[in-house]
Amino acid sequence: MLKEILSITGRPGLYKLVSRGNNMLIVESLLDGKRMPTHARDKIVSLGDISMFTDDGEDVPLAQVLESLKNKENAQICTLDLKKSTKQELQAYFAEVLPNFDRDRVYPSDIRKLITWYNLLVKNNLTDFSLEEPAKETSKEA
Repeated sequence: MLKEILSITGRPGLYKLVSRGNNMLIVESLLDGKRMPTHARDKIVSLGDISMFTDDGEDVPLAQVLESLKNKENAQICTLDLKKSTKQELQAYFAEVLPNFDRDRVYPSDIRKLITWYNLLVKNNLTDFSLEEPAKETSKEA
């Protein structure tokens, strides 16, 4: 599911991939539901391609981080006040989600963005954070 959810640099929120065209993608905003084309000049990143830095050198896929956040919040919107939270509060909260995150390379703005994305996904009932596509049933021949 996360492969179809996109972040576009310079545009707020997240976008769902609707279709592909010649040298462009048609996306739908998760904020307001409006559809728009994106072109090759736009920097587009799939959430399935993002990972978080950890202290042990192994990057953790965003899907695992979102799943951990979902378990911590019981699949509800995060209650942390992102505008008033200090750097220490954000790091302490995120340490409960991903205990071994790299505190030097994961900035408070990254944590805020992650929580904002999580809240947006929960509001849109997109809480299946798996990277795998659903398995297609194969027919057995007699």
